[in-house]
Amino acid sequence: MERDLVEYIAKSLVDDPSGVSVNVVEGEKSTILELRVAGDDIGKVIGKHGRIAKAVRTILSAAATKTQKRVVLEILD
Repeated sequence: MERDLVEYIAKSLVDDPSGVSVNVVEGEKSTILELRVAGDDIGKVIGKHGRIAKAVRTILSAAATKTQKRVVLEILD
């Protein structure tokens, strides 16, 4: 569920939606979502001073409260 949410938000933000991919790494108490976008779109996902990335992480943590797991978003370049 979290994967789909991050993928949807990222595709809405970038110019090249086909360059968006989300890899899920499951742990015992946490889940890591690795977001990759096209090189030109990395700034659109992070935003000025990281504001967009912080907002996406906030939405993600709110969505993950049901699962009782910690969800971490990593934006890879």
